[in-house]
Formats: sequence, structure tokens, C-alpha cells
Amino acid sequence: MIRDAEGFGGRGARPAAGDLVRARAALLAPAPGQRRLAAADLRTALTDLHDFWLAAHAAAAGVGSSGVALVAVGALGRRELAPCSDLDLVLAHTGRRAPAELADRLWYPLWDAGIGLDHAVRTPDEAVRVAGRDQRVAFGLLEARHLAGDPLVSGALTDAVRRAWRSGIRDRLGELTEAAAARWARSGDVAHRVEPDLKNGRGGLRDLGLLDALAAAHVVDRPGGEVLRARALLLDVRTELHRLAGRARDVLRAQDGDEVAAALGMADRFDLARALSSAGRTVAYAVDVALRAARSAAPRRRLGPLGRVAWHRGAGKGSPHRVPLDDGVVLHGGVAEPRGGRRGGDAPPAAGEVALAREALPSRDAGLLLRVAASAARVRAPIAAGTLARLADSAPELRRPWPRPAREELLALLGSGPGLPDVVEALDRTGLWGRLFPEWGAVRDLPPRDAAHTWTVDRHLVQTVVEANRLVTGVSRPDLLLLAALLHDVGKGRGGDHAAVGADLARQVGDRIGLWPADVDLLAAAVRHHLLLPHTATRRDVTDPATVRRVVDTLGRDPVLLDLLHALAEADALATGPGVWTVWKAALVNDLVGHCRAAMAEGALPRPAPLDEEQRRRAEAVAAGGRADVLVSVADHLATVTVVAPDRPGLLSRAAGVLALHSLQVHAAELRGHAGAAVDVFTVSPRFGSPPDAALLREHLNRALDGSLPLAERLAAKERDYGGPPVDPPPPRLLWFDDEASGAVVLELRAADRIGLLHHVAAALESCGLDVRWARASTYGPTAVDAFCVHVDPGAPSAARLPAAERARVERTVLAALS
Repeated sequence: MIRDAEGFGGRGARPAAGDLVRARAALLAPAPGQRRLAAADLRTALTDLHDFWLAAHAAAAGVGSSGVALVAVGALGRRELAPCSDLDLVLAHTGRRAPAELADRLWYPLWDAGIGLDHAVRTPDEAVRVAGRDQRVAFGLLEARHLAGDPLVSGALTDAVRRAWRSGIRDRLGELTEAAAARWARSGDVAHRVEPDLKNGRGGLRDLGLLDALAAAHVVDRPGGEVLRARALLLDVRTELHRLAGRARDVLRAQDGDEVAAALGMADRFDLARALSSAGRTVAYAVDVALRAARSAAPRRRLGPLGRVAWHRGAGKGSPHRVPLDDGVVLHGGVAEPRGGRRGGDAPPAAGEVALAREALPSRDAGLLLRVAASAARVRAPIAAGTLARLADSAPELRRPWPRPAREELLALLGSGPGLPDVVEALDRTGLWGRLFPEWGAVRDLPPRDAAHTWTVDRHLVQTVVEANRLVTGVSRPDLLLLAALLHDVGKGRGGDHAAVGADLARQVGDRIGLWPADVDLLAAAVRHHLLLPHTATRRDVTDPATVRRVVDTLGRDPVLLDLLHALAEADALATGPGVWTVWKAALVNDLVGHCRAAMAEGALPRPAPLDEEQRRRAEAVAAGGRADVLVSVADHLATVTVVAPDRPGLLSRAAGVLALHSLQVHAAELRGHAGAAVDVFTVSPRFGSPPDAALLREHLNRALDGSLPLAERLAAKERDYGGPPVDPPPPRLLWFDDEASGAVVLELRAADRIGLLHHVAAALESCGLDVRWARASTYGPTAVDAFCVHVDPGAPSAARLPAAERARVERTVLAALS
């Protein structure tokens, strides 16, 4: 757009840097009556202006001689110069003469005029060496563009850098990935952040540079149209932010949002935030896919996510292979690392990608999508792009109501903790999350109206689920806590009271996924009242009986709902932003909950159902014969395993261990007896394929009972094979309940589920000499809530049935078994 040298001193005259400064100012603040340039036009005009002035300046300084060239890198090299961007320049030379004096003539006028300048003097060989050490230098040189002087020199420099980049990309993938991850950790996401870092954040302009660098290495294709549109928006926002601030700024503050939005023709900062969130997600997802594709295209290096070494293509140990994760789901190209023993941090991601097994048929298996998602979140590995495409093209819709296995997989996904956000993002980018939850569209990329929020509404909901995972052992219904966390703000963006709207939507979701009507009511109530406790605690006197009575009456005197709301209030606040859940606020809510719980009548303890005639008949036969029997019946993807054996200490732990050994996940267990025989009924589902044959279970159970099957060793090996115990799980919680009517003493355990959990706990109780009268083992996604009724003297006073010291010893033993 700058056509001639007028204003720069004319032909043959040394152009003045002051003229460049004045010309820049005229572009940024045009005179009255002149057109204000749009963001993209402004960048083009600024680039043309600097190109022309620098070419003239270089010629006047003597760069026109052979063997020397002035090269633009960085934003100027990409023709993406923002109003306050620094100039990145390289004086390239052949090395035949030292260009120090020439460099001084180039750089000093720019410095004297106050123009930001990043400069270097390099031969092509020197440029290759520096680029090999410094990633940012390499990225800049890959974008180099000739400005003035000898084009053969600038061509030699760019050719040498690009050849070295392509040949060395295998050695640099780990460095690239680690540097990106460190930058993301410092700067956060462009998507979902209320005040995004447009340049350094995940999904920002530096990530676009990473995509360009990978494409320059010929390991991935050039970005497609969606990424290019995201790039244009990010550049336009940054351009207007520079123009507004009058200085280089990369973080879009909330107070600047309306002005930047108006400059771009948008209604307000909320429209701008939603568009930016979508653009950031597009770029971030493209980078994730590109890095995985690059690792696949450069297989000789032993690289995993975040630069971790995991495998390399080739024969022998360490070759890529397919590890089964679930029915129809495998981990391809890596292994799920053993996760036991780590504490105080997140589990490292597994190497490789989660993919469909060869025999999987997405078109015939409606639950396959959720199994893939839950498996990927559990091992924290990405879902292969091809798998997402196959699922998007051919996965059938889940029929209403969802079958129980699909609901269990959803809970497993929600209970995966740190692995959840990336999986939800991948599903959402490919339209699969919207199939599961059509209600999500209104909150997708929706910016919050409250300045305290860090995330967009959709990301806040996912983050609340992550925070709720740390609290699941504090409630008796962890499944409903996770669902309420996911849905508590889903009513936003629709007008009206978002809690009331959200309760209706939660009821809709609960019906669709197949919850029992009473559970649907409880879920809707949790969403409807999710603000009740924090608002009441911070605005009223929590010791006032009227306050307590109001809360109790609002909740229908339901202690389960009260505990759900307590945990949800904490998770919601933690996911809102730093400093929202304070010690003071936690203490107020705790006091309010304590007063409300005391005012609510405790519900009766559960009782096991009586045996039917067939169970009594088999119990009598086993009591007479002395050998254990096992029956298996299958209905609707679930199996019922009935264990009938002579009643003896250790039966429960051994039976539970045999089931775990055969990859049967226990959802519920009831222990009863008749005629001197125990009748233990387990509701289970197979982790893979079909349930094992009853004869095989019978053989292994009898071997476990006679001591010829080393259960502990076999279970430990199996847990290692499938990634080890959970990493940084929520703290287990033990609760005692005394039923005055029956004289029963019940120990309830709430803990993260794991292979053989019921076996370990039952063995711990047996080692304490306790006789378990009945047990209820319930699994809600990744959390187990197991209740054990222990035999005591019903005629003894309450305090004497199981003294406090004995209860403390039992608790220590159980917790030790879990660790």
C-alpha cells in the first residue's frame, strides 16, 4: 500500500526514522475525514510501510552490495505486523567481510527513533547453529522474508535453516512439546479464559507458529480453513488491542473487551469472548492433533506426550502394540504406565492413542463411544483422530433411556478427574459431546457475567466435575454429585433464573440417561438449589433456628441432598476461580450444614432382602456336601453371580477376589445365609466380553478356599497390568452407623474404586476378627460405597457393641489395606 518514496527523503536520500514513526502514527490515528483502516488492512499497510522504508534505509546504508542481505523474521516476516510489534531483523552475510559497521548504520537510527528492534547478524551456517539451540530463533528464521540486498544470500540462509529443520525434526519433537506445555502452564488457555493471553496462551498465536513450524518440517499438512479463520480473528483482536492500548499488549482484559468488540463490528465483549473461545479451541485442538501426527511421522524417536519417552517403531522390546482397555477399545502405540505409588499430583498421560479395536463395530454398539471416552480419560491418552471420525460417522444414537452399561461408562468418564477436560474437548470438537448432551449448545463458549469466574461456562462445568472428584467420598451418592456438577449451570444463556431452568434441563437429562425417577428428582433438586448453602451461609446467621429451618424445609429434610449440595458448593467455588472458596466461607457452610444435619431425622439403615426358595434349597445342598457352588445368570449386560458355600471366615474376601481376577466389576453385593451355608449374591458386569463360565468360577473359588490359588499375587499382577491403583484419589472415608432397633453396627466405606477393592476391605475386616453379617457393595462410576454389617451382641448397650478403641483399630486396618 506504500507505493513511492515521497515523505522518506526522495530517491538517493537517507530515509529518516522519524518519518517512519510519523507514517506509523498516521496509519493508527488517521486525520479527520480519512478512513480508519480495518484490522487486517492495517496490518497490510504497516507491513508495506516497513518493507518500503527498510528497503530504502538498507540501500542508503550500503546493503545493496553483493554478499549481504536484510531479512525480516517474526511478525514482519509473516506479514502480520501489529501496531506495536517490535521489528525482528537479520543482517545475513556470506562471511567474506565483517558487516559490523554496516549493522550499526542499520540499527542505530531505529533505536534513536524509539522503535522496538530485535536484531542479529548471521551467516547461513551461524543461523543454522543458533536455530538448532533456540526454538524461538528457529521459528523466526523459518518465516524469514527477503527485504533488501543480495537475494542469493537471504535465499541461502532460509534454505539452510529449513533443510536443517526438516532433517532434525525427529530430535526436536520432545523439546517442542515440552516448551509448549510449559508455556500453556504459565499462560493458560485462550479458550475458556475470561482474560486470555492471545499470544502465549494455549490456542494462541504462538501455537499457530508451532503449526507452521511442523508444516515446514513436512510432518503435517498446512492448517485448513477453520484454523485460518481462527488465526485471522486472533490477529484482528491483537491488532485492535495494540491500537487501543497504544503499546504492545497480548492479554485481553475484560475492561477492554467492549471497545475491541466494537472495533471488530461485534455487539459487546461477550460476543467477542465467545468468538475468541471458539477460535482458541480450534487452534488448541489442531495443535494436539498435529503433535500426535508429527510423532507418528517421526517414529524413530522414543517420544510420548509432553516429551516423555514411551516407544519407538521397530522390532523387539518397546515396539508399539495394542493394549486392551475395554471391550472394543485399545491403547495403540504405547502402554498405560503403572500409576501406583504416586501421590500429590496428577497421573502422567499414557503414551500412544486410544483407538477402536480391530473387531469393534461402532454402527452396532451404541455404548462404544462412551467406553472409548472413559478409557481415554482414565489413562489420560488422546483419542485417535481416525477413531473420532469413525465414531462421528457411524456411532448410533443411544436410545432413551440409556442402558445401564452406557450410564456406568458416563460416570466413569466423569469420575476420571484430570483426564476429563481433554476428552470432553475432543468429543465436543467433533460433535459427539453434543449428541450425548444436546443441552450443551447454549453454554458452549459462553462467557461468564461474573468477573470472579476464570472459565467460560462450559469449561467451568467440566472443571467443577474435576473438583467434585476430590469430594466424592464425602457423599453417599457420588454418581449424582458428578452429574449435578456437570449440569448445575447448564441453564445459563437461556434467560430467566438459571438454577430453575437448569433443574428442568437436569430432569430432562436424568430421564434420558435412565436414572430412577427418585434419582431424577434428587438430581434436579441439587441443580435447583446449588446456590442455597453458600448464599445462605454468607448472607444470614447460620446459628439462627429460623435460618436452619428454612434450609431444612427447602430441602425436604433430605440428608442425602444436603450432603450433595455441601460438596457441590465447594466444587463449584473451587472451579470458579482462585480465592472464591476461602477458609471463612468453608467454615460458614460447614456450620450451616452441621446445624441442618442435626435437625434432620436420620434414615433407617438398609436391610437385605430375604432368600428365595431356590437359594434356600442350594444352601441346604452345599451345607450337606461341603463344596462351594457358583451360579451365573445374565440379563441386559449385567450378570448375577450367586456364591453358595459353607459359612466360614474369609469367604467374602475370597469370593470377591475371584470375581476381580476374572475382570468382573462388582456393582452390588448382598450377603445372607441359610442352614449353615452362606449365600452371597453379586451384581457384576464384565470389563471385557462376556462373563466367565460358572464352572471356571466354581473351580477357582474352591481353590481360593483351600489355599491353592494365590489370590493376592494374582490380583496385584492384574492391577499392575491395568495401570495400577488410582493416582491421587479422594481420601477414603469410614462411617459408623448404629441401628438401635436391630442392634446392628454398620461400617460404610467410601473410596475410589479399584481392582479387588472389595477383596482388600473384606480381608481387612476378617483379619480384625469381625464376622460380616451382610454387605452392600455399590459402585457409582469410579467411586465405591460399600457397607458392612458386623456381628455384635444385640443385647449389649450401644457403647459396648463395638467399643471406640476397637472401631479405631478396624479403621486403621482398613485404611492400611487400601494404601
